[in-house]
Amino acid sequence: MKKVYIETYGCQMNVADTEIVFSILAGEGYVRTEEMQEADVILANTCSVRDNAEQRIWGRIEQFHYQRKTRPGVVTGILGCMAERLKEALLESGKVDIVAGPDAYRSLPRLIAAASQGHPQIDVLLSREETYGDIAPVRVDKNGVSAFISIMRGCNNVCSYCVVPYTRGAERSRDWRTIVREACDCAAQGYKEITLLGQNVDSYHFGELDFAGLLDRVATTVPGLRVRFSTSNPQDISDAVLETMAAHDNICKHIHLPVQSGSNRILEKMRRRYTREWYLSRVARIRELMPGCAVTTDVIAGFCSETEEDHRDTLSLFEEVGFDAAFMFYYSERPGTLAAKKYPDDVDLQTKTRRLEEIIALQNRLSLESNRRDLGKTFQVLVEGPSKRNPAELCGRNSQNKMCVWPDTEHRAGDLVDVTVKDCTQATLLCEPA
Repeated sequence: MKKVYIETYGCQMNVADTEIVFSILAGEGYVRTEEMQEADVILANTCSVRDNAEQRIWGRIEQFHYQRKTRPGVVTGILGCMAERLKEALLESGKVDIVAGPDAYRSLPRLIAAASQGHPQIDVLLSREETYGDIAPVRVDKNGVSAFISIMRGCNNVCSYCVVPYTRGAERSRDWRTIVREACDCAAQGYKEITLLGQNVDSYHFGELDFAGLLDRVATTVPGLRVRFSTSNPQDISDAVLETMAAHDNICKHIHLPVQSGSNRILEKMRRRYTREWYLSRVARIRELMPGCAVTTDVIAGFCSETEEDHRDTLSLFEEVGFDAAFMFYYSERPGTLAAKKYPDDVDLQTKTRRLEEIIALQNRLSLESNRRDLGKTFQVLVEGPSKRNPAELCGRNSQNKMCVWPDTEHRAGDLVDVTVKDCTQATLLCEPA
């Protein structure tokens, strides 16, 4: 049997795609290995959202190329968004054998066979139909606790800074029946939590079923599984989705709602299709229907033409919302996007860095304040495994996606445990068994 090694970079969608690739190659007799040095096929599933992600891959390509030189017959390949974006440049480097975009994974056995005969291969044709809905993923979660289920692919929003529509193609939703079946399979395999994935889950639509309907069917069909989803777009998340979340105890009370900026001028330039006021109204509605729901976000500092006033608008929005956590970055121009074509990247790196640091400092305070509000509360936590710092402690996440740590040598990964919060840091709830 030939062995395949895959490194995965970027978002949860890429993790789900890697599980699809493992499944496709297993059907052709390949077995998975976690040791690159023993693999016959070495692949990287890549991300292009930020420049530093791509630079990291170029560094790994050098390592893959070393394996090709020292072990004749080894086939190397780049998959996913970077393969789609850079196409010929990757093959022309002479250091990889295969370049395959996100919709080309079914062709991997053929591409590998041809590449092993000394013929470099490229397949980056994007599809309007491919969802891989008929393929049962080979799960990569070592603990067998949480699983990802992709419910749709691509994106139609075309935010001006974002490369995703160009690397993942047009939006298309997967047949809801295959999603429910996969959720049932996860339950049968012993998984305790699933995350429904899409670039914009709120625009899911298959036949007469929208995302609220899908969420309801999944939660009702597998009541023993905790259900999460990501990512929501502020202009699309509906009251029906929020009401469905509130109606089901097994749907986790956490919404990741990327805001990107607190300035209406910048939001318009980003083509985000909502205003600051709309965003705040959605947060208010979330908290009205689910008072204990956590809200997290993404933000970009230093977007094209951002002024100090725009930056202060972002800081004030963070204060007003009081996010539980955030992913924070400064703007990285992506070639081919609308912003790269229309707007100069005119905020200098020093200013971007300083603004990002101010947002991070503010969010660190907000995260600590959020965690302090949980002192004395009792939560049900899904055990992920031993704490990294102390093997006599366990760690896991509550419904609000907050990491909890507590002393425990009796339970194991996959158990649901009630814990009471006794102390906290800005990142962790420090608990004891309830």
